[in-house]
Amino acid sequence: MTKSNAAEPRDIFFVSNSVNELGGITSWSHQMARLFSERGHRVHIIGVVPPPEGRVQELAPDVPFRTTTLYAEHPPTVTPVRGLKDKLNLVEQRRRAAREAGMREQAAKLSALFRAAKPGGVVIVTQVWAMEWVALADTADLTVFGMSHESFDTCRKSSRFARVKRFYQDVDRMLTLTREDADRWIRQRMDNVGFMPNPLPFFPEVPSDRSGKCVVSIGRLHEEKGVDLLLESWARVAPQHPDWTLRVYGSGEEEEALRKQAAELGITASVSWMGRTSDVPGALREGAVFALSSRGEGFPLAPMEAMATAVPCVAFDVAPGVHEIITDGVDGFLAPPGNITEFARHLDALMSDKELRDTMGEAARENIQRFSTEEIVGRWESLFALVER
Repeated sequence: MTKSNAAEPRDIFFVSNSVNELGGITSWSHQMARLFSERGHRVHIIGVVPPPEGRVQELAPDVPFRTTTLYAEHPPTVTPVRGLKDKLNLVEQRRRAAREAGMREQAAKLSALFRAAKPGGVVIVTQVWAMEWVALADTADLTVFGMSHESFDTCRKSSRFARVKRFYQDVDRMLTLTREDADRWIRQRMDNVGFMPNPLPFFPEVPSDRSGKCVVSIGRLHEEKGVDLLLESWARVAPQHPDWTLRVYGSGEEEEALRKQAAELGITASVSWMGRTSDVPGALREGAVFALSSRGEGFPLAPMEAMATAVPCVAFDVAPGVHEIITDGVDGFLAPPGNITEFARHLDALMSDKELRDTMGEAARENIQRFSTEEIVGRWESLFALVER
């Protein structure tokens, strides 16, 4: 149902690495685009490149907004120039020149799209790599927001850290996911920083009753998601709970190694590899406990979805976004990063005590509503008006 407009309709552009690459940023940008469209805004999602093979996210056929991908195929990668030898490398010089010419050509397409916007238009750059093209485009009459969808610590360990400092220093507002991370960027002498949490992906009418003896994990089977740590934790609790199952939803490059690890730990019989699911609410409704075992996160959607379904979470406290979502001992449990002993202890506490699961699950469903779509979209609208002034 279309909601009544809370503000004058605007042109809102989301610019990402890709329109439809499998992952949280695509889910987030499409959710926000739909929410803004429902409020009467004119929304356009722009991706720089097509998604990598095997990483394509199927999109709903009825999207109420435009999508554009700039490149037909990925542009050539170039190595950074380090010293005179690199400067004199003719092959690399030609590759760099071709890439730069291609970037200017695609930035001109962006400029044409941006110039068609009416006054009050907004550009939201969801990933700093995409900002390299936006920086070359004409954004003279638009408000530009640059976002970092990961924690400060995760960003600092990557090549994105230098790019954020370089490409986001002159945007109208750089947005992190939590106040804690915003403060850390401000200490890096970025004076344009604010924060904006993710909205709740859904709020199911029918929550879990937490009676199914099942711990659920949902996420890509990738080293950063820490499913190996979850398996080690599970090996410690499974013998005490022979009637419980760990359901691992997701696919990825680590699947074979993880299955082998489960066999070595002797837990194959109690672990179900569910693959990717298109019915996350259904998967969560059948669960009694949710496990988030990541080594790094931004503002993770999966525990928000679990809490909305009234399933209490056990998580490693790896980022401000995690303890912003889960209140330790109230609506879930937090363990120090990588501490599988503590993680297993928390799993055991919830698996052993239905009353505790119920108390925490109901608290989770209540508390997570502070990130309702209505609340977060309203915050965006207020920010647009504030920055425009």
